[in-house]
Amino acid sequence: MDPKETLLTVLQARRADLLGKLDGLGEYDARRPMTPTGTNLLGLVKHVASVQIGYFGEVFGRPADRLLPWFAQDAAPEADMWATAEETRAEIIDLHHYSAEHSDATIRALPIDTVGEVPWWGPDRRRVTLHQILVHMAVETARHAGHADIIRELIDGAAGMRAGDPNIADRGADGWAEHRARIEAAARQAGHQRAGEASTPC
Repeated sequence: MDPKETLLTVLQARRADLLGKLDGLGEYDARRPMTPTGTNLLGLVKHVASVQIGYFGEVFGRPADRLLPWFAQDAAPEADMWATAEETRAEIIDLHHYSAEHSDATIRALPIDTVGEVPWWGPDRRRVTLHQILVHMAVETARHAGHADIIRELIDGAAGMRAGDPNIADRGADGWAEHRARIEAAARQAGHQRAGEASTPC
């Protein structure tokens, strides 16, 4: 597999991981903020879909035919990171699919060393290649998919890439509580030990 296909395959897999975190959730749980900074699942999907359009569209002179009003000057703060009550989940998922198709068309149409320009980056780094942007978006999408893993676990305890993920031990609620308690005890013990070391005179 050539480098472009390898990176595209990784990007497509991480998109699917992120989108899959919405499966089985009601409207409130899909949207509700789960951190002090407001991180939420539908907002993560909306954000990745939105920035992907820019990186594989505008950067390479292939703009999308959809306007994203949350990037307007008068938009609400961080409007690409959360969904209003009027924005439907179906609309955001459709945007995610559209963004993926638009991006994949650019990736397949251009050589991996095609040069583009990221106008929202500083002058010293805004000249890029398709290879750089593929790496950038694969990493960014994976980062947000990781955020989504934690957010989904906080919402309903679902963990792993999908139900029955072999990488997640089948401990059951009691087993996980025992496991968590073991980690908490080790953390407290280390905290006390290190605190004692720090207070010991040299």
